[in-house]
Amino acid sequence: MCELLGMNSSKPAALNFSFAGFSERGGRTGEHRDGWGIAFHEASGCRLIIDHRPSIDSPLAQALKHHPVKARNVVAHIRKATQGAVAPQNSHPFTRVLWGTTWSFAHNGNLSSFRPAPDPHVVPAGETDSERAFCYLLAGLRRRFPVQPPSRAALFTAVQTMAAVIARHGSFNFILSNGDFLLAHCSTELHYVVRAYPFASASLVDCDLRIDFRQHNHLDDQIVVIATLPLTTGERWHRLAPGELRLFAGGAPQAIHPGPGSDSGSTPLRLLMSY
Repeated sequence: MCELLGMNSSKPAALNFSFAGFSERGGRTGEHRDGWGIAFHEASGCRLIIDHRPSIDSPLAQALKHHPVKARNVVAHIRKATQGAVAPQNSHPFTRVLWGTTWSFAHNGNLSSFRPAPDPHVVPAGETDSERAFCYLLAGLRRRFPVQPPSRAALFTAVQTMAAVIARHGSFNFILSNGDFLLAHCSTELHYVVRAYPFASASLVDCDLRIDFRQHNHLDDQIVVIATLPLTTGERWHRLAPGELRLFAGGAPQAIHPGPGSDSGSTPLRLLMSY
């Protein structure tokens, strides 16, 4: 299976410490040698870097460790191919524009029987089940809310409903972001840690690096890091429950309480399958 890494921060922040450990799993401490990628949601837009080579052998991955990019939301992935060739078009994250905003998505799992009918507005460029699931999610949101983005509560409910349908076809751990907030869905394995005052020291599991976050953060900084498996020791990681969807904004998990009008203006969603 693949592995996921995400970040949501109250301010633009660099993910280089966590990425240093995560990239080790792309060929050195893990078997995920079939490509990697990372999407940075910056103020100017979404910057996407993908490579079909293992992250441990990738010059692009090495460059990121030494020249980190600061962003409020980051989605990253290392791939162990289950569907689709080892090729750039099959490397996660995938990006698409919806309501004038770039969304990024990465998936861990295998959806062996997921074959939704194609939507002419959101067409996969590669051959993976992951990109099909991403296109299905965005097409479903577009059908429900064709004119403008809904409230967070309404969007959360719609994604939760569609994720449950997709997860019937296999394991569906994913991270999805529009640059404003980040959604994380657990099917089998997904964890997160909140880094905030008074901050802690942490050591990477996958390589010999340690950091004292007190020396690198201000009192009002707050960051959430999401990973398939915990990346560090010395800080508290929380495990998501199977079937759980969480929304992170401002560097913290958010409580979503859908109101009676959260689906106002929406149209029913149907999964159209073709085998």
